[in-house]
Amino acid sequence: MSEGSKPVVTKIWPGPGGIIQVKVPLPFSLKWVNSYLLQDERGYTVVDPGLHTPEAVQAWQEALGAHGIAINSIHTIVLTHQHPDHYGLAGWFQEKTGGAPVYISEASYAYTQRLWGSDAGAAFAADLTELYAAHGMPQTMLDEIAPHLDSFIAKVSPQPKVTFLEAGQPFEMGGLAWHTIDTPGHAKGQLCFYASEEKRMLCGDQVLPDITPNISVVPGDGEDQLQLFLDSLAQLRSYEVELAFPGHRDPFDNYQERIDQLISHHERRLAHMYSLIQSGADTGYTLCMQSFGERIAGNTHNLRFAMSETLAHLFHLEKSGRIVRSMQDAKVYFTIQAAE
Repeated sequence: MSEGSKPVVTKIWPGPGGIIQVKVPLPFSLKWVNSYLLQDERGYTVVDPGLHTPEAVQAWQEALGAHGIAINSIHTIVLTHQHPDHYGLAGWFQEKTGGAPVYISEASYAYTQRLWGSDAGAAFAADLTELYAAHGMPQTMLDEIAPHLDSFIAKVSPQPKVTFLEAGQPFEMGGLAWHTIDTPGHAKGQLCFYASEEKRMLCGDQVLPDITPNISVVPGDGEDQLQLFLDSLAQLRSYEVELAFPGHRDPFDNYQERIDQLISHHERRLAHMYSLIQSGADTGYTLCMQSFGERIAGNTHNLRFAMSETLAHLFHLEKSGRIVRSMQDAKVYFTIQAAE
């Protein structure tokens, strides 16, 4: 089955704890998110089932049918992190399987409730809009942020009842013992899973081939998200991995090399933003547009990711003492740190 009119694609990765990769379609530029089915004597564990859309539900029905898997044979649902393209179908699967437990870290689940719990989403949208306004985003674009965030509510409903899974806790999937690893930066509370004997890593969105994980500033979170991500990559690099299973694109075997490439990418982006500030760019929005430009034109989803990633790099430069901020008319401006 090819991508296009029928975007569902599956592939079996043989070996101990054979893994079925399901490419679940997405309605934005990433095209699909990877979900994985791991089989054991009781049935299946599903990892990161995807966004709740009619197209994704159809894709799952086709994928399960193609492999002769009854949905009630799925006994466990695992979420690497809380982003809607990974979390969205968890509640749907829980209902369809008659109550399969949904495992997620406590920190990841707290973020879902901040976004989609009762009336909390409005407060988050207001905080994010205020953050972007302070960094120079025009009002016409600011007006799109809250409706854009609201559009995800249906795509993560129904929300699941969850069981917390924390880093360091051993966990069994597909008849294999997996070590859970805390991997912040892309998403607070994100967990990667490592099977040491098989040298396999389920790496969520922390290590991706071909594309770079988004690193975003979250309103009210004072941590240096980029530094957290870089520190996590350094930790993950110590694992011996023969095959890595990412949240996007295809499984890959150049795991350590890819981590080195990601670190180098962010070093280049930091240098680029520093040079833009040297040349006179002084607000987060200006730097965002100069860095991403036409790639985000007219797309609120891409703009939000680009703006939050720009701020993550600027805050990192600020925390490292290379740039400083000033306030004027409720706007934040960045300049190069003067030499002492």
